[in-house]
Amino acid sequence: MKRLISFVLALGLLVAACGEHDSGPTTSTAPDSGAFPVTVRGTEIPALPERIVSLSATHTEVLYEIGAGPEIIATDVFSDYPAAATETEKVDAFNLSVESVAAMDPDLVILSYDPGEAMSGFAALNIPAILFAPPGPASLGDVYDEWQELGEATGHTTEALALVSQESEDIDGVVAEVPQTIRSFTYFVELDSTLFTVGPGTLLHSVFGMLGLTNVAGEDAGAYPQLSAEFLLDADPDFIFLADTVCCGQTAETVASRPGWSELSAVQNGAVIELDDSVASRWGPRISDLILRISKEVYGVG
Repeated sequence: MKRLISFVLALGLLVAACGEHDSGPTTSTAPDSGAFPVTVRGTEIPALPERIVSLSATHTEVLYEIGAGPEIIATDVFSDYPAAATETEKVDAFNLSVESVAAMDPDLVILSYDPGEAMSGFAALNIPAILFAPPGPASLGDVYDEWQELGEATGHTTEALALVSQESEDIDGVVAEVPQTIRSFTYFVELDSTLFTVGPGTLLHSVFGMLGLTNVAGEDAGAYPQLSAEFLLDADPDFIFLADTVCCGQTAETVASRPGWSELSAVQNGAVIELDDSVASRWGPRISDLILRISKEVYGVG
């Protein structure tokens, strides 16, 4: 289960498509064909890609945001944002057929998980493929690096850098408004109803820390620990964030109905927050929406 949770988060595959982010290319400049060939994550891309297959919902969002949408010919089945991504041909990234993807005649494939021999298979067919391997970024700095790499790989470096600049400015603005508190509020992020959560080394742990919040899982818990109900009842977090509302049907009401959970401070204070699964599990341009939402829920600012 722990491995599955890690893969799901790394791929950004938890399903839902709403969010405050206004999708669309950061700038309208044409892709830079003169920048090629380029090498990204060890893969040489000889010429400006014109037929991109994105097998990662997170990176699909970024590609559209930096202006590479017109070049996308297919996406994984969970790429549901922006709306244009739903209209592309779909590929099952978990049960990937290299031959089927190759038949689409792509000149760039983006993956965040290799289910077997995909990378070697694409290499054997001389199809440039970039793997953003699990478990995914551990910090916003890592996120920004990935965005820039996607820009370089698609000839949209200028747009990628502009996206990084705008998002970092927006996020810095939210963080700057976080008030000082007498003590750090504690939180629990629920990834599924079996109580898997996030820990040190994950992006969400880092983001919550930026906002002055303390993870009840602790700093020695590992990236994706599974907690017990007894542990959580004893820890009594100030806030519970549900990142399993769509995948698993969890709500503030279902949490309150669990044995003993109605006594938790978060339940009694109305501090069980239902997140959009896809926004919480991906690290695309909507990461600033997530940070803003957390800040508003906890501090009423942002």
